[in-house]
Amino acid sequence: MEASFSRRKLLTPVELKDLSARSDLRGAIQMGSHLGAILLVGLLHWQAMGTGWVWVTGAALGVLLNFLYAAQHELSHATVFKTRKLNEVFGRIIGFIQIFPRDFDQIMHFAHHQYTQNWERDGELVREPYTIRTYLLWLTGITYWRNRVFGVVRRASGVIIEPFIRKEEEAKVILESRLHLAGYALIAFASVIAGSWFAVTFWLLPMILTKPVHQLQNTIEHLGLSHENDIMENTRSTRANAFQNWLCWQMPYHTAHHTFPAVPFWKLKELNDKIEDKAGEVHRMGWIEFQIEVIGKLMAKDESQYPMDEVWVIPRSGGRTVRMPAE
Repeated sequence: MEASFSRRKLLTPVELKDLSARSDLRGAIQMGSHLGAILLVGLLHWQAMGTGWVWVTGAALGVLLNFLYAAQHELSHATVFKTRKLNEVFGRIIGFIQIFPRDFDQIMHFAHHQYTQNWERDGELVREPYTIRTYLLWLTGITYWRNRVFGVVRRASGVIIEPFIRKEEEAKVILESRLHLAGYALIAFASVIAGSWFAVTFWLLPMILTKPVHQLQNTIEHLGLSHENDIMENTRSTRANAFQNWLCWQMPYHTAHHTFPAVPFWKLKELNDKIEDKAGEVHRMGWIEFQIEVIGKLMAKDESQYPMDEVWVIPRSGGRTVRMPAE
């Protein structure tokens, strides 16, 4: 099923226009609830200092901080708020927290959407095929944080090696990286002068240590699927509960998001239902179910040894049902 062909038959222009409508209120509710949860858990973390509960509150705080990337992702698409400037402002703030500059992330992510699963051009697939070792290092967050930190430092020095960054975009990416490093240096300097561990205790350490939880969502969306230009075959949704959907800003409906990226997060379930009504069930797995399957596959052989034009990580119950949208 050719991707652009199928899109035209999944929604009418009127349906797409309705689904693509933004809302400052809906965006504020989601953003407010996520930031409010971080503030509340942060206060509990402070209260738990010196007790065994600090491990629980620290883990909860780290998970909430890591999944703020879901907000940054939606802000890059300008689908959180109807007021476009709000998407940029919040995107830059969250990008700073994530050590993932907003402009760089947006450029990389748009290349990911345009060239999904293309080894040479997908901004999120510019890597060597996984071995079991490299996959586990990425899953635990070790190489994730290495790439993020050293990437910002390298780009701040003026060295751009990413193939998805165009020449005319390099200056703003370099400037953004330098501003981020200046901000981090200022926080570090102020922390030393004040003798404060606040930034480490309530930001860096919780976020770094709980990255593996966030990686459960990051790794499930495309790995083990086809590298052909077909959204229904190269993108996977997540089998998720209500809390996971809230935490991930509805990104478990990932196939729906890739099919129509302009549709706001809070309408993705409705969009997903329409897609499945026309094209059949999308690929979907649970976080743990996926990890069991992909780790087993990579223990058997490297990613490069699996076919590039086939789905090779599937639920044990089997694949999905596909039917062509009617003419």
